[in-house]
Amino acid sequence: MKIAIYDTTLRDGSQGEGVNFSLQDKLLLTKRLDDIGVDYIEGGYPLSNPKDFEYFQAVRELNLAHAKVCAFGMTRRKNAPAETDTCLKALLDAHTPVVTIVGKTWDFHVTNVLGTTLDENVKMIADSVAYCKSQGREVFYDAEHFFDGYRANPDYALRTLRAAADAGASVVILCDTNGGTMPERVAEVVAAARGALSCEIGIHCHNDCDLAVANTIAAVRAGASQVQGTMNGIGERCGNVDLVSTVANLALKYGHQVLKPGALTRLTETSRYVYELANLNFRPGQPFVGQSAFAHKGGMHTHAVAKDPSTYEHITPEAVGNERRILVSELSGQSTILSKTAKYAINHDKALMAKILGAVQDLENAGYEFEAAEASFDLLVRKVAKEHKPWEVQNKLTLYKPWFERISYRVNIEARESGTPVTEGTVRVKVRDQIEHTASEGDGPVNALDGALRRALVRFYPRLSEMALVDYKVRVVNPRAGTAARVRVVIESRDGTDVWGTVGVSENIIEASWLALVDSIEYKLFKDAEAGK
Repeated sequence: MKIAIYDTTLRDGSQGEGVNFSLQDKLLLTKRLDDIGVDYIEGGYPLSNPKDFEYFQAVRELNLAHAKVCAFGMTRRKNAPAETDTCLKALLDAHTPVVTIVGKTWDFHVTNVLGTTLDENVKMIADSVAYCKSQGREVFYDAEHFFDGYRANPDYALRTLRAAADAGASVVILCDTNGGTMPERVAEVVAAARGALSCEIGIHCHNDCDLAVANTIAAVRAGASQVQGTMNGIGERCGNVDLVSTVANLALKYGHQVLKPGALTRLTETSRYVYELANLNFRPGQPFVGQSAFAHKGGMHTHAVAKDPSTYEHITPEAVGNERRILVSELSGQSTILSKTAKYAINHDKALMAKILGAVQDLENAGYEFEAAEASFDLLVRKVAKEHKPWEVQNKLTLYKPWFERISYRVNIEARESGTPVTEGTVRVKVRDQIEHTASEGDGPVNALDGALRRALVRFYPRLSEMALVDYKVRVVNPRAGTAARVRVVIESRDGTDVWGTVGVSENIIEASWLALVDSIEYKLFKDAEAGK
């Protein structure tokens, strides 16, 4: 069965705290959603702000292959004709093939918020839908607070739906606006609405009880054929239903047709693209597309996954464009190390595997963690392998060698009259037979040291200019030690093709940062060398 996907990230999603899309962001996301086969893209309310008004003019220039753009607005004002209503005029002036009109279905809202009669509200719905329909638009009707309205006055709630359907709405969407309805109730009420209407039914859920995906699936199973939601579930309060999880479940668990053929493998990529546009951090544990969605840590788990991934995975990560990750931690056993080192073609050497495992456990006892620092683990493998008894170097692994010798570093922070402190990092390193002594100013100690170190090395290793630090995290390892506690610093770096994490631990936050920074640069050099760059 085909389930139509209606994306409202550009409107409902932008109402989420901290989310603000530029006009260019909105156009880029429209194109990306069209590329994967989203059926409807709600661009916003053209009367609400200049950016939304400009969007509906600019989006006409996009060559969309599949999606229909929708303009969103409200029913006409009370006691006024639809033909002169400024909101409806703005909807029509947006020149979208579809308009979505939201109206009241809860009698409490009609009398206490709109301040009108129940009969006038029904006329407002019917007149608005009929007028937009007469102007050649397909009309969707969003029944706001439908589930609360049905609980309070089911006859009236259904009456409002019939008014929209009889006036020409092709789809009536049932909205759990407050996000407080339970799945079994959603199924029951959707079935009742399905029996009362001849038009298609949609579902629009919010996530205030963390049940939006479950509620959406319950609605589809009860007869809804359109799903409204946002990418990654962003939105006001606790957010909207996450279209990523919803689409994956509908397609992979229920066999429904969603998006275009082959597009499921782009879910992870698209999810992360939206996070970047919205300037939000990824959710590691997000189902299907999160970095941790197919990450395995416990020794028993990794042992089983190495034999058959289906032992601990409900789908293959590739089905949604994600990847499997085997994490290294103090919980790791031999099987984890075997899985992690398989790419190096060295795991035939059981003694070496035991040494690597022992090194990991010793370092984690000192405060290290390698789950988010796989580049540091890569360097650790090289170092342990180098110290191992006579061992034949494999093609897939270059034994550890220092690319430069660290002599000293210094950080100076100077407070000036302007009130903005200035940080300067100075490093002395030996590269081959030359000593480099460089300095760099930065926004903080790590930024300054990074600039100084790369300035010293880039003459010898030009590809370091491609590299950038993109994230920096600090965690206290043993807080009971107070100001003498160890800190763990994790740095995330990237170049044009890869992202990698490194870790450093010390009682001194600058030293911990320096260790992670050096690992990051050394990993980049090893990576490029093995790629023949």
